[in-house]
Amino acid sequence: MLTNEEGWTLLPNKQLLTVDARNGTNSELYVPASGKWQSAGSTIVQLSAELEVGPAVLRPNGTVFATGAGGHTAIYDTSTGAWIIGPDFPVVSAGQLAIADGPAALLTNGNVLCDTSAPGVLGTYFFEFDGTNLNQVPAPPNAPFEQAFYGRMLVLPTGQILFTDGSSDAEVYTPAGTYRAHWAPRIQSAPSSVTPGRSYLISGHLFNGLSQGAAYGDDAQSATNYPLVRITNLGTGHVFYSRTHDHSSMAVAFGGRVSTHFDVPLDQETGPSSLVVVTNGIPSDPIAINVE
Repeated sequence: MLTNEEGWTLLPNKQLLTVDARNGTNSELYVPASGKWQSAGSTIVQLSAELEVGPAVLRPNGTVFATGAGGHTAIYDTSTGAWIIGPDFPVVSAGQLAIADGPAALLTNGNVLCDTSAPGVLGTYFFEFDGTNLNQVPAPPNAPFEQAFYGRMLVLPTGQILFTDGSSDAEVYTPAGTYRAHWAPRIQSAPSSVTPGRSYLISGHLFNGLSQGAAYGDDAQSATNYPLVRITNLGTGHVFYSRTHDHSSMAVAFGGRVSTHFDVPLDQETGPSSLVVVTNGIPSDPIAINVE
């Protein structure tokens, strides 16, 4: 039985994956084509605790890293439909680290940044999952005074992660490494010149990226599986973002062509410029345009 404590992960085949909060190691898939649910198999280790689950993040290799409220993790392979056991979060002096609600985000290098804490105890610890291991990374200044559920993550178009905790202090995490070339969006059709205040159509491949980007246990949503258009004036170096809307698809890791409309801001500087499409912090190759 599903509860309102379930989290959701959008998969490359447009299906939705969820892990049960009540029924042990059960997981389910929602298949839009049939409008029906089906079993996604056993997670092997139980990921829920006291009806809470951690975030589950789709990685570029097609695996979902699902974190547990009791300290366990599991990995779902979208190509085989099978689960394997992932690494446990470590035990610290405060107890077993876990994510009983809390944030995680996909980094541009393919790793997953996780915010963990011991249940009922202040103090958060941050890790990057690299596909095999959980590697501890520096935590923000407020970490000793918080639990994981305080945090929220958002993937910025720079590839950095914006972290907020409900206080007036916001932090930015800059990952090491970079993305692989075939993960980047590819522009197929775009205008050669634009005018501030007008709307244009642009299309290409991987405009929605390979993942939703960031996730939370079950309460917060900050997905970024949509294209942004960034125009840089070559004379001044100033950067401007165009609002995008009416995307033809929101499917992740989608091999087909996707189009979107972008509205050039009124304060866009004129002259020779470069345009890129950015999704989940990964930019396309630039194309030359003229702002008239």
